[in-house]
Order: sequence, then C-alpha cells, then structure tokens
Amino acid sequence: MSERFLMKGNEALAEAAMRSGCRFFFGYPITPQTELAAYMAKQMPKNNGVFLQAESEVAAINMVYGAAGAGARVMTSSSSPGISLKSEGISYIAGADLPCVIVDIVRGGPGLGGIQPAQSDYFQATRGGGHGDYQILVYAPSSVQEIVTLTAKAFDKADEYRMPAMIMGDGMLGQMMEPVEFFDKRDESTLPEKPWATTGTGLKREKNIINSLYLKPEELENKVIARYKRYDKVKEKETMFEEYFTEDADVIIAAYGTVARIALSSVRLARQEGFKVGLIRPITLWPFPEKIFAKRSETAKQFMCVELSMGQMIEDVRLAVNGKCSVSFYGRTGGMVPNQEEILEAIKKLF
Repeated sequence: MSERFLMKGNEALAEAAMRSGCRFFFGYPITPQTELAAYMAKQMPKNNGVFLQAESEVAAINMVYGAAGAGARVMTSSSSPGISLKSEGISYIAGADLPCVIVDIVRGGPGLGGIQPAQSDYFQATRGGGHGDYQILVYAPSSVQEIVTLTAKAFDKADEYRMPAMIMGDGMLGQMMEPVEFFDKRDESTLPEKPWATTGTGLKREKNIINSLYLKPEELENKVIARYKRYDKVKEKETMFEEYFTEDADVIIAAYGTVARIALSSVRLARQEGFKVGLIRPITLWPFPEKIFAKRSETAKQFMCVELSMGQMIEDVRLAVNGKCSVSFYGRTGGMVPNQEEILEAIKKLF
C-alpha cells in the first residue's frame, strides 16, 4: 500500500481496477453505480485506457466479451436491472471460458424497484444469472478498503481460472466514503500471458477461436464437465470468510457486505448483555464458505441470516448446516436497512 485517500466506494473500485491493469471499461449509467462509470470516463484516457458508454447494457456486456476474447483486462459495472440485461452475455463469456470483472451495486427490486441499497441480487449472482450450467466468482466487500483489495483479487482470479468474477455490493457501499489505501499500479509486464487469446497469429501459430457453441452434445457435455472440475478447484482454494465469537456461540449470525458490519455491532452488544452470539461473514458468496458453517453447526444451537432481501443466502446456509441446526431469518427489503438495535432484538428472541 502506498497512498491514502478519502473516497466513495464506487470511485475507489474504479481506481483499483485501473491500478490492477484494467484498460477497457464498457458500461451504461444506472443508479447507484453511476459514479463508477463517471470516474472511469475521466480517468481511463489518462491511464492509457478506453472508456466507452454503450448504447445499452446488452451492448456493454458484448463489448466486454470481445475485449476479453482479445486477452484484455476488462470491466463493466451496473446495478440490478442492468445486470439482468447483461445475464445472457455473462453466460456467453462463461461458456467461452473468458476472464472479466463485472460490478453489481445492488438496488431494490424487482423490476425498476428503487434506488436504495439491497442484497436481493444474491440468487442472480451466485446461481450464474444466465442460462446454462456455469458459475462466476462473487466477492462481497463490506468496506471501501475491502472493495480495493477484492477488485485486485477479482482480476487476478478471473485470469487464473478463466471465468468471470463479480464484485457485488449494495448501494450503501457504493455511495459511502471511507479512508482507503491503494496499492501501486500493476506493472503490465507482470500480467499473465494469455496464449488462448485472439491477438493475431503473426503466422507463427494456429489461429485461436473464441466460441461457446458446441453442436455435438457429447462435446458440450465434456466441456461443461471439465469446467466444473475447474470450479471444484475454485471451491477448494478460493473460499473466503471471516468469523467472530463463534467458538462458544449458541447462536451464529450469517451476514455479508455492509449489513455484516451492522450485525457485528449487534453481536457485540448482545455479548455485553451475556448472550453467546457469533457472526460468520462470507466474503466469497460463490464459492460459498459452506465448510465453516458445517463446522460451527456441530456446536451452535441455531443460525440466523440477516439480509437486505426476503431471504436468499439463507438457502445456502441451510444447505451447509444440513439439518443439524435450525436456521431463522431477519431481513429488510425494498431499500430499508436495519439498525443495530433491530438486529439485537431479533437476536434476543432466539434465546
């Protein structure tokens, strides 16, 4: 780390992307992530990069497809309805085994919903979002500093596993300002080589073809199975989480993103009042940190998911504990955000 600034989450993410070697950004404005695109519009030309505001979200994700196929580090950003429009293109990118970074600053839904923060895109992100059998890496930062760290990781891991990576935060995280330290700009000579990319043959090799179409069913099946073997490696090596006060906890809260910060304050208040409560914060939503939930289900009596939705991550927690503990839910939706006292009262009702 070398420099320290007070920055809004959206802008810090954009800066981190450029420092990570992102040289192409294709997007379309939508609240609450528009500042990210605006920052890119000003700064990309100064950093030997290309910013292009596409005519639509559909166009933007297909531009990402093209740049990724040519081996570039490329990013797009949007918010919930925009990510829905990009979902077909994300499926194509995953089907072509291409790396890229997608940012989803989540707003309330369904439909146009509202512009306030939400976490109701969890299913869309962790279940691929588009058609077919595939996954994408999904990172859920809880602070502006973590946005910076995870953006760099997202680019690196997308390249390493040749798959899309998503940074998913709610509208609060995109809009809040916090002190942040940045890493030095990545030396582009240190970026990984991509011998599979469509960069021109120079008459020195066979041509590369980027495609997701396999008309022979056995060929497509083999391709998908091989991809899922790669996903198994991602599950084994790339799962990330934090836990607090869980070793002796009777009740464990599961929360991610900015809501995990509020929930942790509630947990600390509950501890002061003598309640044995802990918290697990998934940092990767896919791969989901199922092993830690399974481990803690051996000693905890119950879990409670706290989400800005009607309950989506709760499905993964239930699968992870595999019936060993009950899993309850406390959530707000539509852009409403619970305070620490609300969550504390919900915790007390479990004892």
